[in-house]
Formats: sequence, structure tokens, C-alpha cells
Amino acid sequence: MNPTTNTNEQKLTKLLHQNETRPAVDKVLLTDTSVWKDSTHESLAHLCSFKKILAANRGEIAVRICRAATELNVKSATIYAFEDRNSAHRWDSDESYILPASGTPVGAYLNIENIINVAKENGIDAIHPGYGFLSESSEFAQACKDAKITFVGPSVENLQMFGDKTKARELAINAGVSVVPGTSTPLTTSEEAVEFVKKYSLPIMIKAAKGGGGKGMRVVNTEEDLIPLFNAASSEALAAFGDGGCFVERYVRNAKHVEVQVIGDGNGNVVHLWERDCSVQRRHQKIVEIAPACHHPMEVRQNVINDALKLTKACNYKNAGTVEFLIDDHGRHYFMEVNPRVQVEHTVTEQVTGIDIVQSTFLIASGAALEEIGLVQDKIVARGVAMQCRITTEDPSRDFAPDTGMLDVCRHSVGPGIRIDGYAYPGMVISPHFDSLLVKYTASHKTWDGAIRRMRRALRENHIRGVKTNIPFLLNGEDVMCSISYSYD
Repeated sequence: MNPTTNTNEQKLTKLLHQNETRPAVDKVLLTDTSVWKDSTHESLAHLCSFKKILAANRGEIAVRICRAATELNVKSATIYAFEDRNSAHRWDSDESYILPASGTPVGAYLNIENIINVAKENGIDAIHPGYGFLSESSEFAQACKDAKITFVGPSVENLQMFGDKTKARELAINAGVSVVPGTSTPLTTSEEAVEFVKKYSLPIMIKAAKGGGGKGMRVVNTEEDLIPLFNAASSEALAAFGDGGCFVERYVRNAKHVEVQVIGDGNGNVVHLWERDCSVQRRHQKIVEIAPACHHPMEVRQNVINDALKLTKACNYKNAGTVEFLIDDHGRHYFMEVNPRVQVEHTVTEQVTGIDIVQSTFLIASGAALEEIGLVQDKIVARGVAMQCRITTEDPSRDFAPDTGMLDVCRHSVGPGIRIDGYAYPGMVISPHFDSLLVKYTASHKTWDGAIRRMRRALRENHIRGVKTNIPFLLNGEDVMCSISYSYD
């Protein structure tokens, strides 16, 4: 399989490295001596031992992985299905390889054997799974290990633990972390769900035992809905994750969704990068994320952080992950799950902490210690506020049905405090085969009001024509975002 190599970028890289002497800079111009100190010392790139990293994903996260690799002076590679042959993530990497057909376009990105073969044939020594697809697959991590390729992510044991929500729940209980009352093992029949309701009453939440992303989730408010909704959740879980088992727990009404970003070294050392509020959702899918969770009292935030660290240290968590909690009207928090991977919304945390989470995953996978890459808890400070909006090719006027077609116009907003993570371009054809996420906007400012104003401006300046997007929905919801505030009894 012959890679498509960007020779011009290779020549440029070689030219840039011919002289490693930094140009003279007048130190007097630098008011912060720490900036001068950091810039004149060897960068973190020397801690990354990889020669070529494969982004085993597509779209914007594949682009994000490649950018992080390039900044660490590591060659990047991508894969693509035939239906993705015109996707921009192909040419944002140094090399790109087409995947063999595997039933469906999505199936190409789920075929572990084919991906490992591509990696072995092309000298890949590390694979970053991104989010979605195989990112939480312990089988994929084990296959990488067997092929002597580094899996840039949690350990196989971590993935096995948190890939099964009932095991994760048991770990939380043993670690002294509060959980919502629920079943201790997956349920496979609606009769078992009926028995749970007899004991704990309604409402309840049904969740797929494996997987996430809102699939296999149902809220049951009436006894008449219990059996049909359980069967629907089980069928959806089976189709999405290959396992129809579901667990059931009490539903926390008016809950706020707060998650803690953590990074561990696999030896019991874990740091937090503060927390995010992801309470603005549609059908259990996050659409707006905020960092830090500044609308919650500091006591509530600290309690959530403490339990996140307690849980991840108990299992010697390795690499980046997110511990998710629900917070009720009284400020009490309950463990929900651990997402053992980089999150879609990692950008807001990067903006307020100044820490490149994706690069950190490379360095931890290379064997670097937390202290070596600057991840010392006392020095991790959240400054200002950042919020992210996900722009998707969905039509709000048609109940958010995915839209397809060619992007006739694609011009993103820029300017102070706006970060864009995406892969769209004019002339790009949006296909029905893949996720509808097109681009992520992250607005940051020293104040909440300033971040809101910047996001509003960015959404209004955006010009995407040819397909419908959810931008009108986001703009209509701006009043909700502006008035977010929480109080507890």
C-alpha cells in the first residue's frame, strides 16, 4: 500500500531543522521572564519517542491529532474509507492510506485487523484513536500491543474497566464515590427492569452497559412506557455496541452535567485540569460545553474534582480521560461514568489552562512523567472562561435530520478569542455515511459575558451555504446560555 506523501512539507521540515539556533531576542522586551526561560530551553518534543503517529479516525479529530504531532516534530499519518477520499483530513497529514472495504463506510474505521495491517506495512509506531470508533476498544488497544505498536490512550485494563459501566460503578462504590441507586449488573430483559422499578419507583434512566454518546439511553416516567422503552434501548445498544445489556438507575431530575478532565501516568499519579459544564444538551448529546464550571459553587466543584481523582487513582489510570458526574438541585453529586479517551470538548479546557491535551497524550504514551511535561497540580490554573459550540449539518426545522450536499460557501469566523477545529472547505460534499459534526467553535475571554459575546459574534459571522446547519438553533438558544446560573437548596 503506497502512502501519499507531502514532499513539500518534508522539505520544509528539513529546512527548518538545519539550524536549531534560536534567533537573538531582546530579553528586555519580554516582561515575563518565565516565557523567555521556557522558549530558550529544549521543547517538549524531545520527550516524544515516536517517529510516525497514525490517527485512526477521520474528520476534525484526525486533523487535530495531526496538528499536535507536527508541533512535536513527529510525522503524521491518516486513514480513510473510499467514501472519505475527498475528506480534508487526508491532506492534513504527511501520509495517508486508503482502508479496505469492510461492509459499510463506517465499518472501514472499525476493522481492527485492517488498521493494524496498514500500520505495520507503513512503519507506524504509535496509533491515536481520537474519539468515537475504536477509541474505547480494549480489543483495539490489545491488538496494538500485540503488534508492538503503542496505543496512545489508557491501558487495556482501564478500557476494560470503564468500557463496562457496571464495572465502573462497582469501582466507584469501592472507592467511596457516591453513585445514583441502580442495578449492579446489566439487565437483559424488561422483566428485570420492572422489578427494579417496584423497589425504587419512577422515574428511571436506562443506559447501555457499553458505549456512550447518548445511544441506548431512555428516560422512563410512566409504567406504560417502561417495557417498550427498555426494549428500544436494548435494541439500540445491541446495534451500536454489539451488546444489548442495559443497566437501570434512578433518574435525577433537573440534573447538571459536570465532568472533570484528568491525566494520569498509569502509576497512581493523576492530575486534574479542572472541570467542564456540559448541561446544555439535546437528546443526551452535548451541544455547548463550558470550562471551567464557573456557575457552580466552588465547594461543589471541589467535591467533584476530589472524587474524580479518588476514582482514577484507585485504578492507576493512564493518559487522558474524563470523569462525569450529575449534580442535583441540592448540590449533591453522583458518579455517572468515565470516558477513557480525549473528549470532543477538550478544546475548552485547553483554552483556559494553556495545556495541549492531545500532545500530552503522546508524551504520556512515550513514557514521560507528569512532572516532565509540566503537569504539576499546583501549577495547573484555569484562567478566564471558554465555551464550545458544535456546528453540525443538521436541519433544526426538520427535527434535526442530517442534511447532505455540497458546501457552496464555507467561511468561518475569526478574530480575537475564537478557535476553530474542523475540516470543512468550499466544494466539500457532505455524505450521509458519517457523523454530522462539521466544525467546533471555541470562544474564550476573561469573563463569562465576554465569552458569550464572542461566541454570538462567531456564529453570526459564519457563512456556510449548500447544506443546513444547527447554527440557527444555537443562536436561538443564546438567551439560555447567557442566563445560565445555578443555585442549590
